[in-house]
Amino acid sequence: MIHVCSLARLHSTIVETGARHVVTLLGVEDEVVLPADVPVGNHLRLQVHDITDPMDGYVIPQIEHVERLLHFVQRWRRDAPMVIHCYAGISRSTAAAFATVCALNPDRDEQLIAQALRRASQTAYPNPRIIKIADHLLAREGRMVAAVAGIGRGTIAAEGEPFRLDLE
Repeated sequence: MIHVCSLARLHSTIVETGARHVVTLLGVEDEVVLPADVPVGNHLRLQVHDITDPMDGYVIPQIEHVERLLHFVQRWRRDAPMVIHCYAGISRSTAAAFATVCALNPDRDEQLIAQALRRASQTAYPNPRIIKIADHLLAREGRMVAAVAGIGRGTIAAEGEPFRLDLE
């Protein structure tokens, strides 16, 4: 089970879900302190900004970031939930959650996963660059990109509500 949230809702989401694995997608300047019951080895921090084109002073998601994400989630035993969060819980985290479900379900249709994402969150707007890189790494031949484009931008919000995305 994957739970997605904003930085502001991270602690409450971890407590409410009993998560023991956390993926953080934040800029270098953003701090995150995890509860003590999340082991250090169960936390992946990816220092990326929510951008799709290079900008001075910002870290654009690169292939190495998505490779680290995919390696981390593929090692997850799924004995406890995982929380994936970014600053607002709308773009980087939803892209990582979508990529995670695709990675752990190589035969599952990308459109069905994207539709499940939209049902779970009306504000989800997965970062297109993360999706494109994951699509390439998972050899999905553009289907992840097309599926996310198919669900559209979603409702504009400053912060998304925490939500659950089922693995299957």
